[in-house]
This record gives sequence, C-alpha cells and structure tokens, in this order.
Amino acid sequence: MFSSIDHKKSLLDQQRPLPKYTLRSLQEKILLEWTYHSNAIEGNTLTLNETKVVLEGITVGGKTMREHLEAINHQHAISYLEDWIEKGSELSEWQIRNLHRLVLKGIDDEYAGVYRNQQVFISGAEHVPPPAFRVEEEMKQLIAWYNSEATELHPVERAAILHAKFVGVHPFVDGNGRTSRLLMNFELMKNGYPPVVIKVENRLAYYEALDASHTTNDYSRFTELVAKEAESSLDLYLSVSDFKK
Repeated sequence: MFSSIDHKKSLLDQQRPLPKYTLRSLQEKILLEWTYHSNAIEGNTLTLNETKVVLEGITVGGKTMREHLEAINHQHAISYLEDWIEKGSELSEWQIRNLHRLVLKGIDDEYAGVYRNQQVFISGAEHVPPPAFRVEEEMKQLIAWYNSEATELHPVERAAILHAKFVGVHPFVDGNGRTSRLLMNFELMKNGYPPVVIKVENRLAYYEALDASHTTNDYSRFTELVAKEAESSLDLYLSVSDFKK
C-alpha cells in the first residue's frame, strides 16, 4: 500500500528545499482547501472562494457568525500545529485540548478544550462512542498506543489510525471531526508529508470507512482512503518539480 507513497516522498525529499515562493503558494493552496473541505464536511456552507475571503478578513453576507468563526479558527489551529511541529512538541492530552480549544473558540467556549460530560452519538453511524465517564481513560489509552504500538507503523498508517481512534472516542461534545483531521495532519506534517485533504465530495466514503474501523476494529479500509489522499498531496508537490513519477 505504501510503496508508491514512499517512492514519491523520496523524490520530494530530493527536491527539497523547494523554491521559496513556490512552496508558499503550495502551502496557501493546500491549507485553504484543507480548511474549506474540513468545515464543509461538518456542514459549513461557505464556498471555497468565500472561505478564502473570510480568511483574508472579509465578512460574507448571508453566512452565520459560526461559519465565519469555523474558518478563522481552523486557520489558527493550523498555525498552532505548525508551531507545535517546529518546536518538536510531543502529542499529549494537553496539546489535544489546546487544539480543540482553538477549533471551538467563540463558538462554544464552555466546552472548548473540555472533555464531554454527557453521552453523544455520531449521526448515521453504527458505532456509539464510550460513555462520558470513560473518555479520560480512553484518551490516556490513545496516547499510550501512540507512544508504543503506533511507533512501529508507517507514518501514513499511524496518522490514519490516530484519526480513527480519536473519532471513536469522540472526547468532545462538538468539533471532533475537525480536530481529528488536524491531528492526522500533525502526524503527517511532522514526518515530512504534505497535509491530506479529505474532500467533501468523498464524505460518504469517508464516514463509512470510519464507521467500519470502529465496528470491526479493522483500520485497513480507512487507511487506504487516507493513503490515497496522501499520494494525491505528494503528486501536487511533485507537479512543481522535475520529478513526475
């Protein structure tokens, strides 16, 4: 599954550092698409171009304050991730809570960065997240897995399963999807991969693969979906270099 990804990652590494302005434009493109698609998956109605102007500080008529904040907060959360990676900080419950706090800032401050104290359900999914009293222990187990078994996995597989396990716990009352995709890309970016963008038009396949991983404890289908998008991101970066294959 990962041979093509490893090959393309090697080619990209050979081309680094990419030209300054080329790299900047690539980052701006993929981070805008990441913000747009991640929010659209959760029901935000801003278009790609509307998301762009909101991130530039312009208010879009006919859209809610929440939709504006979701775009702005996501941009801030990405900046936090980049700083987190640059400093070499490790994944921890504290960092995850800080990340979630940014995702819900100004939207639901009462629950921003706070583990849920009530039962939640995932609409359309067979999987039912654990009861609230188990959330803290489940999150500790997630971090323990990340620091032990996960270290033996391919970075793309580790990122995909981190995402899936986190969503399975559903530790917050809201913002779990956005936070899980941020965590997935944290893992990819810290290992030198471009961010993965799960596109809104693939939402059904994405949800079904996630639910399958939770109900069968088999993460292969979801990992394949993430691997496909990881390769797509690598292709984008390679498209500006001398290497195409």
